[in-house]
Amino acid sequence: MRDAETTLAIIRERGKAGLHLEDIYRRLYNPDLFLRAYGRIYRNAGAMTKGTTEETADGMSRRKIGAIIELLRNERYRWAPVRRAFIPKVNGKLRPLGIPTWSDKLLQEVMRSLLEAYYEPQFSPMSHGFRPERGCHTALRAIHSWSGVVWFIEGDIKGCFDNIDHTVLLSILREKIRDNRFLHLVEDLLRAGYLEQWNYRPTLSGTPQGGIASPLLANIYLDRLDKFVEQTLIPEFTRGGEKQRRPEYNRLYQRIQRLEAEGAPEDILKPLRAEFRFLGSRDPFDPNYRRLKYVRYADDFLLGFDGPRDEAEGIKARLGKFLRDHLNLELSSEKTLITHAKTDKARFLGYEISTWNHPGRPGHGHIALRIPLQVIEEKIARYTDGNEPIHRSELVHDSDLAIVERYGQEFRGYVQYYAHAKNRPWLHRLKWYMQVSLLRTLAAKHKSTTTMMAQRFASRAITETGVVKCYQVVVERQDKPPLVATFGGVSLRPQPFKEIEDIPTNRDHIFRRNELIQRLMVDKCELCGSKDRVQSHHVRKLADLKVKGRREIPTWKQVMIARRRKTLMVCHHCHTAIHAGRPTRTREPQDVQFPDIRPLESRVL
Repeated sequence: MRDAETTLAIIRERGKAGLHLEDIYRRLYNPDLFLRAYGRIYRNAGAMTKGTTEETADGMSRRKIGAIIELLRNERYRWAPVRRAFIPKVNGKLRPLGIPTWSDKLLQEVMRSLLEAYYEPQFSPMSHGFRPERGCHTALRAIHSWSGVVWFIEGDIKGCFDNIDHTVLLSILREKIRDNRFLHLVEDLLRAGYLEQWNYRPTLSGTPQGGIASPLLANIYLDRLDKFVEQTLIPEFTRGGEKQRRPEYNRLYQRIQRLEAEGAPEDILKPLRAEFRFLGSRDPFDPNYRRLKYVRYADDFLLGFDGPRDEAEGIKARLGKFLRDHLNLELSSEKTLITHAKTDKARFLGYEISTWNHPGRPGHGHIALRIPLQVIEEKIARYTDGNEPIHRSELVHDSDLAIVERYGQEFRGYVQYYAHAKNRPWLHRLKWYMQVSLLRTLAAKHKSTTTMMAQRFASRAITETGVVKCYQVVVERQDKPPLVATFGGVSLRPQPFKEIEDIPTNRDHIFRRNELIQRLMVDKCELCGSKDRVQSHHVRKLADLKVKGRREIPTWKQVMIARRRKTLMVCHHCHTAIHAGRPTRTREPQDVQFPDIRPLESRVL
């Protein structure tokens, strides 16, 4: 049987050639694909989150993979309903989140890898959401390259993930995939339903947010929109080589030249030169010139149009009609706006986007990206109470290293995301509030003052703009590099966009078995050496291994702490002892046979 990378490479080549995908269901019998999936998702924070059953990444084994494959061979695998939870959105509303069981996550990741290998080469380059080597910054980089934009058309699809039509999605998949067993598996996934307050409810439309395969299925669905814009709207609204020259511009230029030759005084020439710079050489209302640009990230998209407003309104109406007639989706009337690029600002991916409107100066008409003032105020509110910086009581009991590292990571995240904003120095205000909040948190921990904490942890860092002040904690370790946590120490100067480097197109697909998979393949208990039903023991984080007030640390915890690993390969006996709080075995048993009491590891109807 081929390894995972060879299988995906073959599928990828079929996708590039536009060939149909056949006999894909049999690829699900490949255990190497499941090992690859396990190595990719076991680090996720949700790996230890329970769905509608008690199953999590804890207890993962090669036998479990074999059980899932056996059910797939017999076409008896059944998706469990997802557990629905709600997470708050920025606007105060709640976003539904579906949490699958661990076996379903694993199988979804295998299906996602197969579908991504096939569809990724066929996706539009104007799509940037949930794709390898692409993201928010690649979308912003594409927008930054636009020029001459007069109108922005901000598009937002109303409840996109919840309103995806199953029939339309399956028909789109059926155009390329010639394997009914695989299509039935996808259909069963879409219609598995969910549990809310432990009441079962069917899913008549949509893909569950939180599912591993959901973003890719949404991209496959919305690729129809990308193709419509790319193949229909853009050719229709792109014409003319360049705008025609303005006659008054040429006349004013000749007049200035004549006056200069005649030796006219400066008080006459100065206003004429100012008018000349402001006027521009090209006619902005040229009826024979149009340009339309497009970028999409997930269910949000932005179009830049150079033309009259009535045509921009027509483009918006045609987009709404296409979504309604072909994809059974609807544009959000509140968020789908037409914005003048010079006098107003569009919102996209947390940035304010407009054109640099300074006639006669370099850069006039180019795209300008800015941090919205509202975003800065919202982030400041996390560290203040009544506009006064406060300490964070939930961090008081953490170590100095953990506190500074927490603030440092949050600040670096803000700075790096808004690296391309022209008003990036505005983040100095946010930095001040975070800095005071950090010092007050440390002061509350040490029962001291902010001044004492500032003197104790003050340091300096070298950036591209010079030496800047920061706060730093250094923890020395014997025979190991010290642990360092830093808050600040980064430049807030705007960074221009860099050209995308040429990289292998399949770099993100190159997968080498990580240490976890290698340890699982050894099939040997790392505590006692037994080979009886070896499986992985997972913990959420290493901090959970250290219990305050407990002097004796079990052997299995000592091993995980010493290795700094959140996983441990153990036999069935040791794993049961760990969860029961009993001592584990320390040497391999001899001539001991354990009865096979392994529970059913997947759902069977």
